[in-house]
Amino acid sequence: MPLAKALELAQEYDLDLVEVAANARPPVCKLMDYGKFKYESAMKAREARKNQAHTVIKEMKLRPKIDPHDYDTKKGHVVRFLKQGDKVKITIMFRGREQSRPELGYRLLQRLAEDVQELGFVESSPKQDGRNMIMVLGPHKKKTEAMAEAREAQAARKAGRRQEAEAPSQESAEA
Repeated sequence: MPLAKALELAQEYDLDLVEVAANARPPVCKLMDYGKFKYESAMKAREARKNQAHTVIKEMKLRPKIDPHDYDTKKGHVVRFLKQGDKVKITIMFRGREQSRPELGYRLLQRLAEDVQELGFVESSPKQDGRNMIMVLGPHKKKTEAMAEAREAQAARKAGRRQEAEAPSQESAEA
């Protein structure tokens, strides 16, 4: 179709004539609302960024002579991080004479790895690095899966709250 006729048709329908493929012979154009098209493509890009997963390495620091309750608290944090789909770097800090007993730190890291093995795996085994011993745990499920699961759980909680809010109002209507 000639360019003049295409422009006339675009004006008639109150649309824009947009060149889709400039390198094609003949060039391909399309009648569309260009503002709406730009808005929709921006929204698609925004949605893609929202669903994109960022790998984050969380860090947990321990000492070789950690109290059992403190260990449970730290382990709870590690479990939470792994459930969220994040990697966890566990650092054991040695001070003074503790440096001569690295096997205490190694045993502690092995115990932690066994305690959380259903949620994560040992990505890098324990290594002595000066005064510190470091181990990295990786989650079994990907960050995107964990995010989707969290969204579903949040939607379920919201639905449960709505039902609870509606239930008393129905009871008062029946009375």
